Amino acid sequence: MTVLGTGIMGTAMARTLLRAGFSVTVWNRSADRAEPLARDGATVATDPREAVDGADVVTTMLFDDDAVADTLEPLLDTMAGRAVWVQTSTVGVDGAQRLARLAADHGVDHLDTPVLGTREPAEDGELVLLPSGDQGLRERVQPVFDALGDRTVWVSQTPGDGSRLKLAANSWLATVVVGVAQSVALTRDLGLDPQLFLDAIAGHALDSPYAQLKGAGMVEGDFTPSFALHSVAKDVGLVLDAARASGTDTTLLRALDARFRAAMDAGHGDDDAAAVITAW
Repeated sequence: MTVLGTGIMGTAMARTLLRAGFSVTVWNRSADRAEPLARDGATVATDPREAVDGADVVTTMLFDDDAVADTLEPLLDTMAGRAVWVQTSTVGVDGAQRLARLAADHGVDHLDTPVLGTREPAEDGELVLLPSGDQGLRERVQPVFDALGDRTVWVSQTPGDGSRLKLAANSWLATVVVGVAQSVALTRDLGLDPQLFLDAIAGHALDSPYAQLKGAGMVEGDFTPSFALHSVAKDVGLVLDAARASGTDTTLLRALDARFRAAMDAGHGDDDAAAVITAW
């Protein structure tokens, strides 16, 4: 099988598949990002056409729908009738529909399959996969899904519905991260040790593993990227687009967007999402 895109998530997913016994070919536009996977047993392709040659499942984990389309469109005719395209990038509603049309126009089996989880769950095979599309493809992809995640939620037969659900989930993720940052900053600014906030909610109804994880990074100033802030900001923009199109009120989303953009303007785009604390 093939993984196109070896950023934080693509690299973690490729390593998980290798540990599960899959023969994995990888490709990345910046070749140096893919080369370390050779030490783990992956075949590193020099171009995407070489990467998909002979693959039965091709997974894309790239930044946005333009990057996915630019990479895949020249390859789709050669994939038709042979490979299932599992599209895991977060591309929004319009992006998902655009990519589904590309697949259909070229006769390629395709599943819109965004994932829930960051680097650590991807490394541990504990993602949640949200496929939508032809469930007749299930048998061909389920071994891959079982390796990558501890749960698969088949959303619907309609390509793009997985991406719709992913946007709803990412709006919650952004709300948690910014909410924790607000509370950590307020605790600090009131003259208390900000760790006390995390200790106070620990193990109770207000707590969550993600709050503790991101909160710890905020308190310690450790912004080693697991989910890069610029990627979260991109996703919040996609959520805003979907909310406007569906008529959902955007008051909270616009506030979240402003906090992430403030942190990006302060130079933290490549840091972890926990760096949103710098907006305070």
